[in-house]
Amino acid sequence: MRRSWKVLVGAVIALAVLLAVNTIVLDQQTKPPGVTVSGGRIIDLTGGAVQVVEQGPTVAGVARRRGATGPPIVLLHCFGCSLPWWDRMIPPLDKRHQVIRIDLLGFGGSEKPSSGYSIEDQARLVALALGKLGVQGAVVVGHAMGFDVATALAAQSRELVDRLVDIDEAPGPEFGGLPFLAKLGFTPVIGQAIWRVVPGFVIEDGYKRAFAPGYDLGDFSHQVVDDFHAMTYTSYDRAAADTDDYERQEPLDARARSALVPLLVIFGAEDQLWDDPKAAAQAYEDVPGAMIKTIPGAGHSPNVEKPRQTARPILQFAAQAGTVDVGKAAGGR
Repeated sequence: MRRSWKVLVGAVIALAVLLAVNTIVLDQQTKPPGVTVSGGRIIDLTGGAVQVVEQGPTVAGVARRRGATGPPIVLLHCFGCSLPWWDRMIPPLDKRHQVIRIDLLGFGGSEKPSSGYSIEDQARLVALALGKLGVQGAVVVGHAMGFDVATALAAQSRELVDRLVDIDEAPGPEFGGLPFLAKLGFTPVIGQAIWRVVPGFVIEDGYKRAFAPGYDLGDFSHQVVDDFHAMTYTSYDRAAADTDDYERQEPLDARARSALVPLLVIFGAEDQLWDDPKAAAQAYEDVPGAMIKTIPGAGHSPNVEKPRQTARPILQFAAQAGTVDVGKAAGGR
């Protein structure tokens, strides 16, 4: 009996050591940048290197429009996502607009350093990238976490942002969020252990909450698994925590109100991440001049599920660029 207990204690100690080592290794893991999509290129910036793709009527890599009839459109993806989440929206957007997609730090083909994942840091990198590309006065579209970055960009570099578009990001975490198993992935030690062994079908199942109930991912299921594996545990963990911190410091509707730029809010009617998607969207009604659109049949990712229906209001919104002074409309607030 004593020998059995010794074996059991030894096994527990060995497991604890393995978990501790796994935690240390994953917390110290970094990844260099790399091109992952056709047309992508890496821009080295102070704070990290990011992958960008430019499409539409441009002059040989210079961000000046030739034949475009509207402002540039900048697309910032969601948490755990990457550039291909916008693929289906490019055809309607890039006919008359220069379209710039950026992999945020820690995701897709961008660098995964050991730090630098705060929303403000992410916005600074986006600003530097747009500066390198010569972009100003853009319509900045943020899907979920991408909208957090968009609001910070508007606060830091007003000349870069003519108007903001929010796709399915509630003002703060109190509106709902990730399911229990996903949250377990952020638990110290346990989270790192899950990260090491989680199989592809579990990853795919977890991402299904980012779409409408019953939505068939089809070939896109490979993309969500690739996007999960592209992250390091640090980028996964810190980006989520820093996003929550940013929203708790000041909710996004207040940040959008302070930005004094026109706002378009687009929500999938069947968003599964928010307890009440209609209430989450309507929370932005306190932003002067805000327009709110609902996409029937879409979940948290209408840019993937209903791309043309999502692109339509963005194009209409972009056509009004430079015509509205929100500061005056809001009485100088």
